[in-house]
Amino acid sequence: MVLTAQDDFLAPFIQGKVGVAPSLLAADFARLGEEMQAAQSAGADWLHLDVMDGHFVPNLSYGLPVIQSLRRASSMVFDVHLMVAPVDGYIDAYAAAGADVITVHAEAGPHLDRSLQKIRSLGKRAGVALCPATPPDVVDWVLDRLDLILVMTVNPGFGGQEFIPAMVPKIAQLRDKIGKRNIVLEVDGGITVTTAPAAIAAGANMLVAGSAVFGVKGGDYRRSIDQIRGA
Repeated sequence: MVLTAQDDFLAPFIQGKVGVAPSLLAADFARLGEEMQAAQSAGADWLHLDVMDGHFVPNLSYGLPVIQSLRRASSMVFDVHLMVAPVDGYIDAYAAAGADVITVHAEAGPHLDRSLQKIRSLGKRAGVALCPATPPDVVDWVLDRLDLILVMTVNPGFGGQEFIPAMVPKIAQLRDKIGKRNIVLEVDGGITVTTAPAAIAAGANMLVAGSAVFGVKGGDYRRSIDQIRGA
């Protein structure tokens, strides 16, 4: 397996490390900057940023001004998940705002290959997200455009939902499709110390956790992250 200089922040996970990317959607919105810094200090690998448009998903979250402001305050890897449709018109702006990984939904536009090419042309890492009902075969003809595949283990749009166990075989199928390619397999939705082992065993190497990190009583983010990663 050959890794390039551009793969530096992907390499540990491609090589076998399990990462945790806390989702800022579950943080205290009155203290986003502090919450981000606390997650970084607690050992988070990436910061997962969910952008929701109220159209593709039935909720609104935050957008460009928030990510631009956070970027100025942190050197963390920004894993930006665009739950937006149509998505192509926003890729340039989120790249400029400081995203390191830009993930678009396979269901959010008619030309997935074009969207992924666009992301990479801007020097960013390209990801595709699959909703629970979307079959894994949708990635077959874009695998060589991808740096990340995100399996949604809940229906996108809201935090705090329960993990859908039927997604575990889907994670395993996507791991088989990835083979020896330099692609991170990420899972998002209902990830806790209880559900993480099944996702990891199926082949996931990046776990998005919202409530299980930012919602923990007492605010011991390091303990939560370590427990999820070690699951």
